[in-house]
Amino acid sequence: MQFASILAPVRRGFRPLLPALFSFVAIAAAVGMQPAGAQSADDDVVVQMKKAFQRGDKARLSALLPLAKGHPLEPWAAYWELKARLQEASSAEVEDFLARYPGTYQEDRLRNDWLLLLGQRRDWDGFAAQYPAFRMKDDPQVRCYAILVDTLRTGKAGKAEAEDVRRNWHGQRDLDDGCLTAADRMISLGVMSPNDAWMKARLAIEANRPQAARAAVMLVAPDAVPLFDEMNASMAKFLTGRVVVAAKSRKELVVLALIKMAASDPDLASGQLDNKWGPMLTQEERNWLWGTIGRRYAMRLSPAAIEAFAKVSRLGDLSDDMLGWKARASLRIGQWKDVQAAIDAMSPSEQEEPTWTYWKARALAAYGGDERRTKARALFETIAGTRGFYELLALEELGGRAAVPTRPTPLTPEEKNAARTNGLLDRALYAISVGLRSEGNREWNYATNLHQRGGMNDRELLAAADLACQREVWDRCINTSERTKGVIDVDQRFPMPMRDLVLRKSQQIGLDPSYVYGLIRQESRFIMDARSGVGASGLMQVMPATARWTARKIGLTGFSPSQINDQDTNITIGTNYLKLALDDFDGSMALAAAAYNAGPGRPRNWRNGPVMEAAIWAENVPFSETRDYVKKVLANTTNYAALISGRPQSLKERLGMVGPRPAAEPEPNKDLP
Repeated sequence: MQFASILAPVRRGFRPLLPALFSFVAIAAAVGMQPAGAQSADDDVVVQMKKAFQRGDKARLSALLPLAKGHPLEPWAAYWELKARLQEASSAEVEDFLARYPGTYQEDRLRNDWLLLLGQRRDWDGFAAQYPAFRMKDDPQVRCYAILVDTLRTGKAGKAEAEDVRRNWHGQRDLDDGCLTAADRMISLGVMSPNDAWMKARLAIEANRPQAARAAVMLVAPDAVPLFDEMNASMAKFLTGRVVVAAKSRKELVVLALIKMAASDPDLASGQLDNKWGPMLTQEERNWLWGTIGRRYAMRLSPAAIEAFAKVSRLGDLSDDMLGWKARASLRIGQWKDVQAAIDAMSPSEQEEPTWTYWKARALAAYGGDERRTKARALFETIAGTRGFYELLALEELGGRAAVPTRPTPLTPEEKNAARTNGLLDRALYAISVGLRSEGNREWNYATNLHQRGGMNDRELLAAADLACQREVWDRCINTSERTKGVIDVDQRFPMPMRDLVLRKSQQIGLDPSYVYGLIRQESRFIMDARSGVGASGLMQVMPATARWTARKIGLTGFSPSQINDQDTNITIGTNYLKLALDDFDGSMALAAAAYNAGPGRPRNWRNGPVMEAAIWAENVPFSETRDYVKKVLANTTNYAALISGRPQSLKERLGMVGPRPAAEPEPNKDLP
């Protein structure tokens, strides 16, 4: 069988059948490839092409491309080669690629890249011709270009289009051409206001993206750009130096300067706002700045956050992020009325998040009274279950505990076969098997989430997850199964690879194996060769220095960092370190999990303050990654405990309370890394 290739001419309009082109089974039979999980000599060609693509080595990509002909990962090879030279490629070359690989992730990925380039070139006709075929539609910049093209065609834009551009523009952290250009058009048409540009500048300064802020200022106040540059160079000098008179006529720049100042010194920004600039600013500007300052204090767990937020005269002027930190600061001191007020001021979509649904219900229940308790119960019922941290807590508020959900009806042979013969899933697994995990993950996610409108249904997701589980690609197994809405397959969501080893190692040192599984699931998704950006390795993501320290501590002789990826050694080191951290934090699973993720020094500082529920403490963890990590590890642990023990389990009991270390307790292990 001869397969279509970018290396051979194709008649314009030819659309080969997707199953024939991309079923791994068919490809393997045709070119003699081994099944996924085994590698051939040709695999190295594709791996080398990935490395050449990362280096931007166009010549190497062109030289290797003919050798990738007929390989199951040929679409990736062809994509890398064309993507590397897309700036110089002709429209005909792009069209040929799209025609050769229809229905694939690579086709839609290249179309995304090409649409961005067409937008940057202002080739609106070319963009309009390509956009309807774009399936993923998940790129905010492409969406902004699409709205812009439609606006240029019709000469008008409505509120819905303006809101779409505003949301995408404000949500982009970095400078982008698509949403910036679309916003410029919307402002000129009067459906967006100059205030939207100044709001973008505020958000960009808060995110430490000065170039994005500068571009927003350029849209509506090009005359103010020199002052912006002086402000960005030194906000303190700007607020006190020779430009202060000019700044008074551009109060928006004063707001930006105070936002920038608050990021590094909220005390100084508070003093400037209180003593100098407050009277010159509008109520909305003052509220935003006090919200910015309050958030900075709250992220430092400072009591000053309450005072700063108290100076906000209208909560509706604050962003959802500011309101979230106001709610967290109020939780720390038990001000339930302020917790509810902050949540009520959030956007409707933010209020629907389980985090704020739970805490609003808790606030209502804390007031007392039958009506409030009834409302609280109704809110708990909307989220209660075993899917996550707050869902489990809501379940306990209703008198329940985590138990193993009823397993779904077993998959039929036909459902399993449909997943096995899905060419997109097959190629994803093949890519993962040869070390191209990032590419495999992206293609897998495309197949399950985006290839068909709305993604796969629950039964298709269960079948895809089952395929990944059978291949022991545990991260795809878990992530895919988590997407089901109407059913939960607990064996897919909470798999237990190496069960005997994990249970034995945990029990030998008196550690709850559910806690170990809960942590591994969050750390590595059971990927043995997982490696983080900071150098942590293996199932339990152990850092080399931590591994050496732990090995010495437990008397593990002959240890070298090269052994970290050994399954037995990794679990031995990881479980022992976790037990040492747990002992160091008085048995608090929440504190020990935070120490495992962020190092022990930070949670030692974060625990100082009032004694509080560990759930409140976890929600106030300043680092978003660690905050999310602690909650997921504890939720995982509770679900694993129900699965291992066969009995209902309590998350609240595992959380307990958190507060300063009692003076009578021994000093913590200061050398714990």
